[in-house]
Amino acid sequence: MTSPRTSAARRPSTPAGTREIDEQTRLGEVYMYSLIQSQLRLALAVVAGAAVVLGGLPLLFALLPATRHLLVLGIPLPWVLLVFVVYPVVYISARIYVRNAERIEAEFTEFVGRK
Repeated sequence: MTSPRTSAARRPSTPAGTREIDEQTRLGEVYMYSLIQSQLRLALAVVAGAAVVLGGLPLLFALLPATRHLLVLGIPLPWVLLVFVVYPVVYISARIYVRNAERIEAEFTEFVGRK
């Protein structure tokens, strides 16, 4: 004779780390704090790197005023730098951030999932 509950859906087993996060235990809080800190460090590093490069441009023009009036192929140097430095730096910074944020998330998911 079989049990009438054999056709009932079973609850999928969740890894302990995921359960800790879902139930908002102290350990789950530590896991989430660790993830947030990793992402914050990444964000600050990317912003700092971009700020150094982009902040160097006004410094260049302040320290060397002649650069404000230089022409490159008939285009003022500040405009050339805007196109060939500022936008690529912003784009590359965004790419670096997204790639590393996804890596951090994947490592976190792997770590939490195997507990």
